[in-house]
Amino acid sequence: MSSPGSGIFSGFTKLCKGLTVILIGGHIVVRLLPSSVIYLALIPARTIPFGWNLITAGYIEQSLHGVVVSVIGLLFMGKLLEPIWGSKEFLKFIFIVNFLTSVCVFTTAIALYYITREENYLYMPLSGFHGVLAGFLVGIKQIVPDQELSLLKIKAKWLPSLMLLISIAISFFTPDSATYLPTLIFGAYMGWIYLRYFQRKPETKHRGDPSEDFAFSTFFPEFLRPIIDPIASMFHRMLCGKSEASTNAQGYTVGGAPLIGSDPIEASRRRERGARALEERLAAERLAAGKNSEEPQIDESDNV
Repeated sequence: MSSPGSGIFSGFTKLCKGLTVILIGGHIVVRLLPSSVIYLALIPARTIPFGWNLITAGYIEQSLHGVVVSVIGLLFMGKLLEPIWGSKEFLKFIFIVNFLTSVCVFTTAIALYYITREENYLYMPLSGFHGVLAGFLVGIKQIVPDQELSLLKIKAKWLPSLMLLISIAISFFTPDSATYLPTLIFGAYMGWIYLRYFQRKPETKHRGDPSEDFAFSTFFPEFLRPIIDPIASMFHRMLCGKSEASTNAQGYTVGGAPLIGSDPIEASRRRERGARALEERLAAERLAAGKNSEEPQIDESDNV
């Protein structure tokens, strides 16, 4: 007989289950063979010649609580995102965000070493799936921004900002903040960069999400947006200036700033599909929970 909570803990995709096996397996390896951290985690001083650790580091959790959080986050967020993106795009997102996050963390560690001359930045083993999880939160912000979370009483669009705010606040009271904070920040930012400018839409053959609701300034409170928008526009012109002529020809602009082959109508449709998929999934889980709660009553009546 199924338990009343089986609806919540069902429906996980095969891809997410396979990735959880990799995360758990990686944790077991570093527990049984501590020396393997040198080859699998991101240690900036050893990245050359061990360049593969830019990829492997994201799938290695060194702590038990880290692997638990990563597995739970992957299963539940993947349960929402993968059916909407598709398995191929979901896996592509994980690989790209993980790799780019590792590159940014490596660059930051090298820069901090030259600024502070502290060798700890060069030899600290950095790893974990939390950068990709931060990117997943950005994906949820994009797909169901106005979905209210009953437990936190906030809308989904504020999840990445809230996560980063709490992480930055905690970093002031923890000595090892360098092991997780840069990964979270770059994971969220790389996730936004990919979804904003480069994610391909097969149905429209366009890239990215040009909607104003997904602009960089939407990660900040409204009173800060007049300050953030000019800075974001400057970086946009630096990154995408060469593509503006082609995007003007297609007619896709946002506040006068063209984006790379994006369709604002498709962005709106994608959010609608995401909200509809979430509602259908929640309804199915409530229905399953209701059926499960009825089963004990039926068994009791049969015994009588």
